[in-house]
Amino acid sequence: MENHTLSIDNREKLTITSVADVESANEETVLVLLTQGGLVVKGQNLHIQKLDLAEGKAIITGSIQSAVYTEKKDKQEGSLLRKIFK
Repeated sequence: MENHTLSIDNREKLTITSVADVESANEETVLVLLTQGGLVVKGQNLHIQKLDLAEGKAIITGSIQSAVYTEKKDKQEGSLLRKIFK
């Protein structure tokens, strides 16, 4: 089991480790797939400043309002994003 870290600086910069992929992103929501589940980041003017999947690191900047964990789902069950916004 790989550990991950979240670091938020002044609600303006979020650094995440153990990133497997980014499923979707816009200025209000970023859905990050971690090695052990998902993370939904919400805010305003969000921007993926850095995404290095080889290193497993992402940096998101903007006005960060929340970061909420989601459970990892099988691809057969459908998109995480669809389940979150039902």
